Amino acid sequence: MHAALSPLDAAAILIVLSAALGWFNHRFLKLPSTVALTMMGALASVVVIIADRLLPQSDLGGVVGGFLEDIDFHETLMEGMLSFLLFAGALHVDLDQLRRGRWQIALLSTIGVVASTVLVGGGFWLLTGLMGVAVPLAWCLVFGALISPTDPVAVMGVLKTARVPPTLQATIAGESLFNDGVGVVIFSILLASAAAGTAFSLPHALELFVVEALGGAVLGLVVGWIGYSAMKAIDDYAVEVLVSLAVVMGGYSLASALHISGPVAMAVAGLLIGNKGVAEAMSDTTRDYLLKFWALLDEVLNAVLFLLIGLEAVVLAERLGLLGLGLLTVPLVLAARAASVGLPLLAWRRLLPFGLAFPTMTWGGLRGGISIALALSLPPGPMKDVLLAATYVVVLFSVLVQGGTIGAVVRRHSRVAPPPPEIA
Repeated sequence: MHAALSPLDAAAILIVLSAALGWFNHRFLKLPSTVALTMMGALASVVVIIADRLLPQSDLGGVVGGFLEDIDFHETLMEGMLSFLLFAGALHVDLDQLRRGRWQIALLSTIGVVASTVLVGGGFWLLTGLMGVAVPLAWCLVFGALISPTDPVAVMGVLKTARVPPTLQATIAGESLFNDGVGVVIFSILLASAAAGTAFSLPHALELFVVEALGGAVLGLVVGWIGYSAMKAIDDYAVEVLVSLAVVMGGYSLASALHISGPVAMAVAGLLIGNKGVAEAMSDTTRDYLLKFWALLDEVLNAVLFLLIGLEAVVLAERLGLLGLGLLTVPLVLAARAASVGLPLLAWRRLLPFGLAFPTMTWGGLRGGISIALALSLPPGPMKDVLLAATYVVVLFSVLVQGGTIGAVVRRHSRVAPPPPEIA
C-alpha cells in the first residue's frame, strides 16, 4: 500500500524530474526535448522493472506505478493539459498559410482520420487473429480510433526543429490541431458501441460527430472573439494574459458542460487570438509578454507530458507478453498513415510537393499523449490490456524513432523535391 500523493506533491515530483532530465539533455545529450524526456523516462522505467526482478523484496515498481495511478493520466491530459497545449500551439500557426491549406486540413482531419481508423482497425483484427489473441472487430476499431490522430504536442515540437515550407508546415500543424478533436469524438462513439455490445449506428454516429465537432468550432469562435474584444479594449499586458487564460480554462470547461469538442474549440480560439488578436488587439509589449508566456507554458507542459509517457512503461510491466503484438502494430499504423495521406496529397501536388510532403506527413505523423490517455480511459478488462500495450509500443516508437529522425527525413527530401509553384 502507498499513501496517495496530493496534487501539489505529484506536480512537484514531475517538475523536479522534468527540470533535472531537461538540464541533463541540454547539457549532454542535446536531443529534441520530447524525444529526450520520453527516452529517459522509458529508461528509468526499465531500470525500475529490472530492479524489481533482481531484488524480489523491492517494490519500486509498485511505488512508481502507484504514483502514476494517483496522477490519473487521462484526466490530467484530457481535462487539463490538452486545452493549454492546443491553444498554445494554435497561437503560432499562420492563418494565411492555414487558409491556403484549408481543404487539405479539413479532409485530412476528418476523412483521413476515419480512413485510418478503418484501416488500422481492420488490420489489427487480422493481426490479433493470426497471433491467437481474440479481439472483437468492434474493439479493434476502437484501437484504430485512438491511435489514428497525430498528436499536436509531438508534431509542434518536431516543426520547431525541422525546416519545411510554410504551406506544408501549416498543413501539418493544422491537421494535428484538429484531427485529435475529431479522433476523440470518433473514439467516444466507437467505445460506447463496443462496451455496450450494440450494433454500430452510422446515422447516430454522424449526428454526434457533427454536433461535437461543429459545436466545438462555433464555441471556439465565440470565446476567442470575446477574448479578442476584451484585449482590444485595454492595454495592460498582465490583464490581457489573464484574459487569454480565461478563454482557455473557461472555454474548455464550457465545452465539457455542453458535450461538444473542447479540443476543437481551443484550436479555433487559439487561431483567432494568435492571428487577429496579435495583429490588431495588442501593443508590442503585450504581444511580447503573451507569446512568451504561452511559449514557456507550452515548454513546461511538454516536458511533463513526455516524461509521463516514458514512465508509463512501469504500468505495462505485467503485459510484456504483448510486446510482440505491439511491435507488429507499428508498421500497420505507418501503412495506414501513408494510405490516408498519400491519395489526398497526390491531388494537391500543385500546392504541396509530393516528394517532400508525403514522407514528411507520413513519418512526421507522431502519436503521443492523447493516444495513451484514450487507451488508459478504456474500461478494465482483457481488451484494455491488449489495446494499451499496443498503444504504448506505437507511441514509444513514434516519439523516439520518428521524432528523432524526422529532421533528417525532411533534409534528405528537401534536396530532391522541386519547389511548388506560387498560387494566389
